[in-house]
This record gives sequence, structure tokens and C-alpha cells, in this order.
Amino acid sequence: MKIALLGASGRIGHCILQEALSRGHQVTAVVRDPARLGSPPEGVKVVTGNVLDPSGLAGRVAGHDAVVSAIGPHLPDGDPQVVVQAANSLVEGVSISGTFRLVVVGGAGSLEVAPGVQLVDTPEFPAAWKPIALAHREALAIYQAADDFIDWTYVSPSALIEPGPRTGSFRVGTNQLLTDAKGESRISMEDYAVALVDELEKPQFVRQQMTVGY
Repeated sequence: MKIALLGASGRIGHCILQEALSRGHQVTAVVRDPARLGSPPEGVKVVTGNVLDPSGLAGRVAGHDAVVSAIGPHLPDGDPQVVVQAANSLVEGVSISGTFRLVVVGGAGSLEVAPGVQLVDTPEFPAAWKPIALAHREALAIYQAADDFIDWTYVSPSALIEPGPRTGSFRVGTNQLLTDAKGESRISMEDYAVALVDELEKPQFVRQQMTVGY
């Protein structure tokens, strides 16, 4: 599979890059600043592109089987609205490109913890994380409103996602927060990448939100 990956220089994007390569996929890293990517792994094609330029983006991703976006703000000081701007641009750019499979690294805040109650709206949700969570929720609404010919999947992590082992053992769901036997909601970035590439290879959640957790 030929995959165009945006956000490959980020931590989650790097995990997705490594996972896709380990399975023999061809990856094109679309980056604004190639220097941020460092020395890319062997076999990775690096092209310069701006996710916020729909027409330019279309030219960079045309000819690929799928587009993966791991775009997010540079925390802690980045503007959370970049994920909203990126969503609008991705929908337009992917529509132009002819590559209609789009898989997006999303947020956990829009997952339900009870019927009609999303994680971001709970009293205990950390105030510091609320702006980015709300921006991710707004971005999800943009994908949900996209034209039918865009086969998008919005991949929400668990409440806690951090570097860890690649176990290959996890659960997947739709729009409800997953918790383990201890009531914790967590996933490693490495296993998150496994689930995302699984969805690329064998789509189960086309035009849906999905989540992954232990």
C-alpha cells in the first residue's frame, strides 16, 4: 500500500511511520520542514507540503492508496485550532486528489463515558487539555459532514496515550471510551499505531469514529 503520511515528525506520527514500514508499505512523509524529520528511515520518500494548502496537498497525496494525518499542535504552546484548520483542508484536498481513503489521528475527548456524555464535558476533565480536546471534537464534526466519497476514519486514543511497548494486544471500539479492569483508559503510542495500520489494511470503521485501548 502507498501511504501519504502527514505529521510524521511527531511522536505518534513516527510510530505510525515505523509500523507501516515494518509491514512493507510504501510511505511518503509530507512535511512542512524536512529538517524536523531528521534522517528518515530507508525507503521513506520525503516531500515538502503544507496541510493547510488544499490544492498543494492534493498534488502531494495524489496517486497514493491512503492519506494518514497525524497533524496536531506543537504542545504545550501550539494553537489547538490547527486540527480544525487541517480538517477543513484535508477534506478539500483529499477530494481534489482522487485518493479518497483518509485516516486521522483524533482525540479522546469526544468519546462517550455515558449515553450522550462525552469525556471532555465531564467535571474531572483537566482544564489544561480542554482547548485541544474541543478542537479535536470540532474537527470530527467536519469529517462527519464530509461528502460521501471520502472514506474517512477518525481514530481516537484512550484517555491516556504515551510511549510504551508494542504488545499487539488491545481492544477496539467505536465512540465509547474503553477502560480496563482497573477502570483506567490507556494505550501505548506503539499499539495505537498497530490499530491504525490494521484499519488501513482491513477497514472496519469507514466513515466512523473508532477507538483503541487496553
